[in-house]
Amino acid sequence: WEVYAEVEGRSISMSSIARNLNSTPKRMEALKEELAQRIAAHVGSEERRVTAVPGLTVHRRTSPTPPCSMTYEPSLILTVQGRKRVEFGDQSFTYGSSHYLLASVALPVIARVVEASEQVPCLALSLKLQMPVVRELLRSEEIAVAPATGKGPAIAVGEFTVELLDCFCRLMRLLDHPREIAFLHGLIEREVIFRVLEGSGGARLRSVATLGDQSQRTAKAIAWIKDNYVRPLRVEELAEIAGMGVSTLHHHFRALTAMSPLQYQKQIRLQEARARMSIDGLDAGSAALEVGYESASQFTREYKRFFGDTPMRDARTLRSTAAPLQA
Repeated sequence: WEVYAEVEGRSISMSSIARNLNSTPKRMEALKEELAQRIAAHVGSEERRVTAVPGLTVHRRTSPTPPCSMTYEPSLILTVQGRKRVEFGDQSFTYGSSHYLLASVALPVIARVVEASEQVPCLALSLKLQMPVVRELLRSEEIAVAPATGKGPAIAVGEFTVELLDCFCRLMRLLDHPREIAFLHGLIEREVIFRVLEGSGGARLRSVATLGDQSQRTAKAIAWIKDNYVRPLRVEELAEIAGMGVSTLHHHFRALTAMSPLQYQKQIRLQEARARMSIDGLDAGSAALEVGYESASQFTREYKRFFGDTPMRDARTLRSTAAPLQA
């Protein structure tokens, strides 16, 4: 049964009134405030903490950060306080407390926090996306997502909605009830994906997840390089894996990642070597061999060109300053 009320001489359903109330800016700000408080409570004085909810990580910065090279996994990133900037190729995306960032494939980027202070820290969270769940939801006729265009980068910025913020508040609330995480986190994450698919970033995510789509085939090639970056890269074999011609693969690969397959592999290798030197303490020669370089001198040249310093000096700087490899 639907209940109606008289408002200024018009009959309006109570469910319609409830929807309007839930969509007000006041409700949006209340959810942002709750999310910021919960992120701050769980991250504490740390800069990054992996939570008990699978795939959910919370972040905190108290000052702007220098540009940092990293690889974004397929994920959704919300900055509910402060602002961040992500660059790849000649494209730049700045997002703050009104937008989320959607990365639909693993993507090497340059990221930085551009607005943060001790009084008002940058507070963010990231949630890894499960592509099998995306594909499962896309098979539902209830998903009203814009048609895939096959164009544009693998990163998109979308606007917050009350519904999406509510999903993330419920995910964060699970951290106060550990017994419920195993039962409920998957349901909430499905709703997150549903909300994204129906939002402004849904078209790109749909094209990457839709089997047979050119973007999905390209994403398959991207995932192969990410998982096999140590192996020599032969573009003809990569095109065969993707089920595309070499020139077609190059075109779509660059459209998604703003780089060629060989450039993508190089950045993945250099970032992995950097992590192994700064975190695991490997010397430059050992790190170069472990990530697939046959020439130590070539590794040093490319590393200095990409990071602006020699491998060992850069690693010492990172260790001495505890500079993060992820922002």
